[in-house]
Amino acid sequence: MKLSHRVEDGARLASLLWEFGPGRRAISSAVLGGGIGPVSWALNAQVVAGYSRMDPVAHLRELAPPGPGVGMLTAASVERFTRACDGGAEAVATVGLRVPTWAAAPEGVPDPEPAPMRLPGTINIIVAVPVSMSDAALVNAVMTVTEAKAQALAEIGFPGTGTASDAVCVVALDRVPAGPEEPFGGPRSTWGARIARAVHAAVLRGALDWADRDGSAT
Repeated sequence: MKLSHRVEDGARLASLLWEFGPGRRAISSAVLGGGIGPVSWALNAQVVAGYSRMDPVAHLRELAPPGPGVGMLTAASVERFTRACDGGAEAVATVGLRVPTWAAAPEGVPDPEPAPMRLPGTINIIVAVPVSMSDAALVNAVMTVTEAKAQALAEIGFPGTGTASDAVCVVALDRVPAGPEEPFGGPRSTWGARIARAVHAAVLRGALDWADRDGSAT
């Protein structure tokens, strides 16, 4: 995992590149490499608050290495990423909580406008496991990641289930013909439980750090 910096739009911005090598596939909601497919890296790139480029995929390709991968953007501080492991499952998160968002908000009701001094938002989570997972298990794992994130936010009193721009990526070993693969990714399955605990720990630490720096109640 490599942390680097660049100057863009007058700001010093960090990027976190996690290189996996060959033989991996992922499920992701990221703008670059989203869906289910082969990956050899995952990139979490910081942008300025108020990011307004209309070509985020092209922007990420400028920053990313060659080959298949997943790229996501955030205005949160990438250099303050948090990392947690549980039984071989590893989670890395960048946490920003500027705009509390309830998933099932009433139609037409805007999310609350934060105070001007609040730090940027978006929660990006990347998870890697050393096992192969079926397509259904990967989908289930994304659900588990999201539930673990929401649990961590609830524990600090954050008034929402996340932010509207959150992204997630779960990386597993590639499928091998007739080879073993995990059929489940829910929170009571072996690997789903490990994913949940790793994500919960990473997001909780990141959320507490963000709240401390922001100086406002959450």
